[in-house]
Amino acid sequence: MKKEKRYLVPGDYMADPAVHVFNDRLYIYPSHDWESGIPENDNGDHFNMKDYHVFSTDDPMKGEIVDHGLVLTTEDIPWAGRQLWDCDVAEKDGKYYMYFPLKDQNDIFRIGVAISDRPEGPFIPQPDPMHGSYSMDPAVLNDGDGNYYMYFGGLWGGQLQRYRDNKALENGATFPADNEPSIPGRVAKLSGDMLQFAEEPKAVVILDENGQPLTAGDNERRFFEASWMHKYNGKYYFSYSTGDTHRLCYAIGDNPYGPFTYQGVILTPVVGWTTHHSIVEYRGKWYLFHHDSVPSGGRTWLRSLKVCELEYDAEGKIITIEGLD
Repeated sequence: MKKEKRYLVPGDYMADPAVHVFNDRLYIYPSHDWESGIPENDNGDHFNMKDYHVFSTDDPMKGEIVDHGLVLTTEDIPWAGRQLWDCDVAEKDGKYYMYFPLKDQNDIFRIGVAISDRPEGPFIPQPDPMHGSYSMDPAVLNDGDGNYYMYFGGLWGGQLQRYRDNKALENGATFPADNEPSIPGRVAKLSGDMLQFAEEPKAVVILDENGQPLTAGDNERRFFEASWMHKYNGKYYFSYSTGDTHRLCYAIGDNPYGPFTYQGVILTPVVGWTTHHSIVEYRGKWYLFHHDSVPSGGRTWLRSLKVCELEYDAEGKIITIEGLD
């Protein structure tokens, strides 16, 4: 389906939008792309991201997009190495918790937490990363019952292939054979203070139509990065990017842990190497926030935020949106 789309921040390069409704207003938490001068590679070294801005609006398709300014930089974070990639924010008891992936001084991704009294920040980072955290792309679900769940993980530059059973592999990264189950994303309930995992992270298993885990060779459907979770009609919709096949896909489950059964494509490929998204309901409408690289002339490391409406059919399936219209 072709949908009207809007670029949200035409004056700057922002990507990986996490979007939530706080105080009856949409808040957008993107990563911030800068020119790096580094040749493009599979580890993502060309992504020069070093700070965050927060944006908000009361009408994503036509309203003013307010830039609340700089809210966190790598220089603010005691354990920082480089590459402050995509983040997410959750609210609990009037506090706002920003979860961010950042390479430490050994060039290993960890997930940190920064706290604010306001959704627009600024955010004050904790002195250390979350214990036992690894990889990137954190996304947090407030399940509405007092429990919060973090979904995370990404392959290649996201380093997820370096871990099994939440431990780093002694021999470095390994990938399964094409006919073996694909590397899954991870999910963990957060502790009551929102600062740590309350449990060991678990695999987010995506099943095919026959109830079998998607295989590593199923490149059109298997997980690569960019986890997001939302609920619709009592079901849990786990959405994600297929990475090198440039699709946003989704799977549905009955609880936050899954398993989730593959359903289809949310967004077909856009201009740019991959895409990253969030899905949110606001004032009775559903929206898909994502990015592409059209304004930068296709430079995959300089991306721009977009939004369009998202719709479901009568059976609760998401109607596929064309990425290139």
